[in-house]
Amino acid sequence: MQVMKWSVIALAVAAGSTQMAMASSQSDSKGFIEDSDLTLKNRNYFFQRDFKNNAPGQNKREEWAHGFMAELTSGFTQGTVGVGVDAYGYLGIKLDSGDGRNNTGLLPIDGDGTAEDSYSEAGGAVKARISNSVLKYGEMRTEAPVFATSHSRLLPETATGFNVTSNEIENLSLEGGYFTAYNNRASTNSDDELLLNYGGGEVGDSIGFVGGSYSFSDDLSVTLYGSKFEETWNQYYLNTNYNLSLSEDQSLNFDLNVYRTSDTGDSLQGDISNTTFSFATVYSIGYHSILAAYQEVNGDTPFDYVGGDSIFLSNSMQYSDFNGANEKSYRAGYTYDWTGLGVPGLTTMATYVKGTGVDGTDADVLGGYAGLQGKGGKHSETNLDIKYVFQDGPAKDLSVRFRQAFHYANDAQGEGDIHEFRVIVDYPLSVL
Repeated sequence: MQVMKWSVIALAVAAGSTQMAMASSQSDSKGFIEDSDLTLKNRNYFFQRDFKNNAPGQNKREEWAHGFMAELTSGFTQGTVGVGVDAYGYLGIKLDSGDGRNNTGLLPIDGDGTAEDSYSEAGGAVKARISNSVLKYGEMRTEAPVFATSHSRLLPETATGFNVTSNEIENLSLEGGYFTAYNNRASTNSDDELLLNYGGGEVGDSIGFVGGSYSFSDDLSVTLYGSKFEETWNQYYLNTNYNLSLSEDQSLNFDLNVYRTSDTGDSLQGDISNTTFSFATVYSIGYHSILAAYQEVNGDTPFDYVGGDSIFLSNSMQYSDFNGANEKSYRAGYTYDWTGLGVPGLTTMATYVKGTGVDGTDADVLGGYAGLQGKGGKHSETNLDIKYVFQDGPAKDLSVRFRQAFHYANDAQGEGDIHEFRVIVDYPLSVL
């Protein structure tokens, strides 16, 4: 359902990079200004979704927009306790839209149903650091597997609350957070409801979580998180990632993800007892990577999540998450890095997922998932991805990405037949 999901392996690499970036000690601080970083990113985005089964009221969505994203990450003042700020300013501009073609998520919709010509937002967070621990309060982007904001459209989502990270123990990264408001991808409001992706009706007012990752070695890591979505559910997450080197240019990567969700409190989304897991393996040889994955949902409701990207499962694709009630899905994929043929910066990917056994007929009739899916649901999705990153010259680090999805489903699965095409151009500039 959410778009532009990273692969499980890419998420693991990104998480490791983030932990290393946060590991700086307060004793190493050079100062508020001296350690500051200011970036300006341009994003040009074309989005087209063709509803092949002629969905009622709209058979095509097509928009084009440009975004400017300025982000400042200050250093910390010197001393035992360092303080600083993270701030951002975002601007989105409509390049093309029209009645009957809008609602892609790139642009906000006016009261008359048309896309706005432009929209902007600004915000930030204050932060304090002691030793290797950082506390933040304000509006920020989050990356926890039980609460992760998304950057799947033009401008990033943010959430308002507290976040603390700690790297006091070698190889152990800890995190906790408590959030009460959201800024959706095509919104200028910082006080939107927390984003629930599939459920309907009343939404909990807050989400809190704690968790962490431990690296036993460069090749083996384990991640554990637990969260509480107010008056809705308790959710737990486990990840184990292991990389096995076979030779100088061959390796196998194994990635296991497990979510356990059960209703709590007033059970605003109804009765929930859901265990969802995925297991993926990637065989890499030279510049080639071959992926195989299996994903299974055990429960009469879909696997649901708070935050646009809080789904670290192998079969979450460009269009569908393959997370229907009682669903089983299989994935095969192939990626090639064209450096092997003398074209550094160019990568191509093709992947296919087949999902069967969807049955949502036993969902709580008073809950948020009643009637969402029928019995005997099945669907498939094929994704094609081409990305090129300029390696040098004035356009160094500029990336151009083409993404195509073909999704086909029966009525019981419910997501419909769609063809989706995207072109995303990103150009980051470091100002400080």
